[in-house]
Amino acid sequence: MDINTLRGIFTLLALVAFIGVWVWAWSSKRERSFDEAANLPFADDDIDQHSKGVSHDSQ
Repeated sequence: MDINTLRGIFTLLALVAFIGVWVWAWSSKRERSFDEAANLPFADDDIDQHSKGVSHDSQ
């Protein structure tokens, strides 16, 4: 087994790992949790505004 065979095996394993992560990220089971994570910065803004006494009506 030479270095080129090892490089080929590593490339194949990296491709399989990439495809696995891609399928995991785009699966419909994960959509809800990714949407919640995408809205986390906005939730922090709401908390900051409530702690400072700013209401949503005045904006």
